[in-house]
Amino acid sequence: MSGDRRDVPPVAGDGNGTVAAANSGKQATPVVSVTPSQRLRLNPNKDHKPESYEDLQLDFSPSVFSSLEQYLPPSMLSVSRDDKMKFMREILLKYLPHGEGTRVQRHREYRQKIISNYQPLNRELYAMHPSTFFVPSFIKAISDNTEESFRSIMSEPSPGVFTFEMLQPQFCNLLLSEVENFEKWVNDAKFRIMRPNTMNKYGAVLDDFGLETMLDKLMDGFVRPISKVFFPEVGGSTLDSHHGFVVEYGKDRDVDLGFHVDDSEVTLNVCLGKQFSGGELFFRGTRCDKHVNTGSQSEVC
Repeated sequence: MSGDRRDVPPVAGDGNGTVAAANSGKQATPVVSVTPSQRLRLNPNKDHKPESYEDLQLDFSPSVFSSLEQYLPPSMLSVSRDDKMKFMREILLKYLPHGEGTRVQRHREYRQKIISNYQPLNRELYAMHPSTFFVPSFIKAISDNTEESFRSIMSEPSPGVFTFEMLQPQFCNLLLSEVENFEKWVNDAKFRIMRPNTMNKYGAVLDDFGLETMLDKLMDGFVRPISKVFFPEVGGSTLDSHHGFVVEYGKDRDVDLGFHVDDSEVTLNVCLGKQFSGGELFFRGTRCDKHVNTGSQSEVC
């Protein structure tokens, strides 16, 4: 679960890389008039139970709306879900960097085109089923929800790096076969897909072919409790978005992945495969802000 940089799929537009707005030569920009009583809270209202937005077609991940709802002013908590959604959407669009609104809309259309045409192989993957997804020891640790319960199933080979058994073998097999099925569809349909990041030529974004809701629940119910305990300094208790993907390595695939820094607060790595050798993951220490993206060498901070 990572925030690596993504490419944007090509779309039809006005020749300048943007989609023309209706009845205008300019992109429409929402104007938000906010009164003092409508200002967002500085800290989340942890006693408020947010609504679910998973059944709506939105510009942003449903989990973003559920998370942002905890920051709504009291005057907004009693309005309808649609009014909350419109209020939050206007805020999100207003503060996006220039051109980001168009990029979000293009990505939404791209994803919807895939989901409308791709037929899943293992539909049980698309909803969260903890008892069939996770090993019993992991479920118990999450249920107990204490640092002691988490550490009881973990080892910490390096500060801030934790290893533990999490997924059932059957779930891993289903996920692998689903990815293979998706790749077959991509090849048969000659559909050009976005790769997970700019460093890998092979692999797929799981969110793009329907697994977004399942991964939202994985993050909210099973990753966030752990990150709240072990990564509070980077907002581990308030993770509100994810980038779920698989990458492939092999003789006719990518052969390695060079030194890099994930664009994420917390990353969950899972080693999947059938018969293979290698696949090791190396961590080269903690890097300060000054050298976070420099080459692999001794740091001088």
